[in-house]
Amino acid sequence: MSLREDDDRSASGIERRDEERAEGPAPAPVQPSGAEIPPAAVPEAGPARKRPLRRMLLLGFLATALGGCVYEGWHWWSVGRFFVSTDDAYVQADISILAAKVSGYLESVPVVNGISVKKGDVIAKLDDGDYRLALQAAQDKLATQESTIVRIARQVEAAQAQVAQAAAQIDAARADAVRAQADFARATQMQADYVAKSRIDQARADRDRTEASVKGMEAGLLAARANVDVLQAQKREAERLSAELRTAVDRARRDLDFTVIRAPFDGVIGNKAVEAGAYVAPGTRVAALVPLQSVRIDANFKETQVQRMRPGQPVLVTVDAYPDREIEGVVESFSPASGSVFSLLPPDNATGNFTKIVQRLPVRVRVPEAVAREGLLRPGLSVEVRVDTRAGTDRSVLDHAEDGRFNAASR
Repeated sequence: MSLREDDDRSASGIERRDEERAEGPAPAPVQPSGAEIPPAAVPEAGPARKRPLRRMLLLGFLATALGGCVYEGWHWWSVGRFFVSTDDAYVQADISILAAKVSGYLESVPVVNGISVKKGDVIAKLDDGDYRLALQAAQDKLATQESTIVRIARQVEAAQAQVAQAAAQIDAARADAVRAQADFARATQMQADYVAKSRIDQARADRDRTEASVKGMEAGLLAARANVDVLQAQKREAERLSAELRTAVDRARRDLDFTVIRAPFDGVIGNKAVEAGAYVAPGTRVAALVPLQSVRIDANFKETQVQRMRPGQPVLVTVDAYPDREIEGVVESFSPASGSVFSLLPPDNATGNFTKIVQRLPVRVRVPEAVAREGLLRPGLSVEVRVDTRAGTDRSVLDHAEDGRFNAASR
C-alpha cells in the first residue's frame, strides 16, 4: 500500500467523524422488553451526584459535634464545675513496725509475708529460759520478804505485850511507893522514945527505893513503847521492800511475756526481716503489720483547689489498679499545714530570691468500711479523687455517702 492511499483514508476518516458530530449522536437501538442492558451501556454517576451525599455527611458530623459541645458545656455548667479533682493521691494506712522488746535468740517465726493475722496471733517467739529463771528468782525474793513481814508483825505483838507488862509493873511500884511513904510518915510522927532511929532510917530507905522503882518502871514503859515503834517502822520498811520486790516480779513477768511478739491488731504481715535462730536486741525490727481494714486516701490538693472543700463532702475515688470501679468516700479532715512544712528541710522563703510555688495541702478521705475490708486497697496504690463541693457538712449528706447511695448520675 502506498503512502498516498494512506493519506486518502485518513482524510476520509476525519471528514466522516466531522459529519457525525454535526448530525449529533446516533439514537440508541431499542432493546426488547426484559433484556438486560450491558454494563458498558449504563452511564456512570458523575461528580454532581456525589456532592449532596458529602454535604449530608458533613452536616451530620457538624450537628453531632455541635450537640456534643452543647452537652459537654451544659454538663460542665451543671455538674463538672463543682468537682475538684487531683491525681496526686495514694492509699495510706497506719502501718505498725513490730519490734523486739527484750533481747534473745528467736525460737520460731511462724508467719510469712502476705499472711493475714488476727489480734493476738503469735508473730515471733524468743527463747524464754533466762526470763523464766529471772521470774522465779524474783518470786522467791518476794516470798522471803513476806515471811520477814510476818516475823516483824509477831515481834510487834510481843513488844506491845511488854508495854502492857511494864504498865502493870508501874502500878505495882507506885503502890509500894505509897505504902513506903505512909510508913515513913508514921515513923517520923512518933516520939523518938517510942521508935528506934534505925526504924526511921529503914522507912526512909523503903520510901526512896519504891520511888526509884516507879521511875525505873516508867522508863521501862517508855523503852517498850519505843521498841514497838521501831518494830512497826521495820514492818513498814519491809512492806515497802516487798512492794519493790512485787514490782520486780511484775517486771520479770512482763519480760517473759515480751518473749512472745503478738499482733496488736488485725492486719497483713509484710517486710519480714528476721528468721528463727537470729539474735534480736530491744528495738530490732521483726516485721511490718498493715491494717488493710482501716486504709484511707491521702490526696494532695493544690492550695487553689481547697476553697470550697469541707469535711463531709462526697468523694469519687478511682484506683489505677482497678480502673473499672469507682469508690465513694467522704472528706474526713484537712492537714494543719502544707506538706512542705513537715518536710525534713522546710523551705525558707525569707532568704534569697523568691519564686512562688503552688503548695499542696494533704486531705484525708475516708473510704467505706465494707470496701476497706475487701482488702483490695493496698497502701501506696495511686488513685484519682474527685470531690463534689456542692454538698456541705450536713450529717445527712455524710451518711448518704457512707452508705454508698451517692447519686452516680452526677458523675
